[in-house]
Amino acid sequence: MAEVLAELATREGGRYVDATVGGGGHAAAILDAAAPSGRLLGLDRDPAALAIAARELARFGDRAILARANFADLDDVAGTHGFVPVDGVLLDLGLSSIQLADEERGFSFRSRGALDMRADPDGSIRAADIVNSWAEKDLRRVFAEYGEEPEAARVAGAIVRRRVKAPFEAADDLGRFVAGVKTRRPRGIDPATRVFQALRIAVNDELANLERALAAAMRSVRPGGRIVVISFHSLEDRIVKQFFARESRDCICPPHLPTCVCGHRAGLRALTRRPLRAASAEVDRNPRARSAALRAAERLP
Repeated sequence: MAEVLAELATREGGRYVDATVGGGGHAAAILDAAAPSGRLLGLDRDPAALAIAARELARFGDRAILARANFADLDDVAGTHGFVPVDGVLLDLGLSSIQLADEERGFSFRSRGALDMRADPDGSIRAADIVNSWAEKDLRRVFAEYGEEPEAARVAGAIVRRRVKAPFEAADDLGRFVAGVKTRRPRGIDPATRVFQALRIAVNDELANLERALAAAMRSVRPGGRIVVISFHSLEDRIVKQFFARESRDCICPPHLPTCVCGHRAGLRALTRRPLRAASAEVDRNPRARSAALRAAERLP
């Protein structure tokens, strides 16, 4: 938490967007640091998370505004609420503990709930739709690209053969099946972890939304303002790293061109050459923070 506040450069009277507000923990810390007049706009696609955040942030009164929205649209939502430009944007990516704890939503491979995984309950596609209807080659691609699953082909083939006899309906059913199919046992994680990560990313279009959100954050932040991103796996971190690197350069032309023809101008200054990791005390309080990687950038004039 201290790293987030430091990299956001929170100040009294500042205006901030927590684009993945979740239960409101980061938002409350930001509002405390920006007291007495700082304000915050919190976004989330998940109405259950927003209800929890509303209770957590009630003590701040009208200094906290909450909106149900995809973080990819943060600049439009911020504009609607008169929050542009802002002093800082926080993107805390990945699966929230609120979603993981709700068995009915099927995010965990141990959950007895439906194989759903939608961050937005009104989303059009569920994990069960993907597992039970997508072609084998598409399942293989999703598991390999989004889950970095080394046995993607084996798992995809086995799923297609099994679903003919009995479609997958519950999350724990798929979790047990994948664990039984795999021949390798990764140290320290459940065998189904990468497959479930891949399905969650596909259901919620997480990587494409992250790219849109980074561009929206850059449009929303004032010169000197900060963008802070916390990611939890290499795919997310790679997108953030590449975006910050690209937007920190004046020219993004291919290196073989003798002169610049792109007209691109740097809009950011990367503040973290390498991602910051959670301190041991933070990991003790929140084991999920062990895999967190924080990157930050500052908006240029």
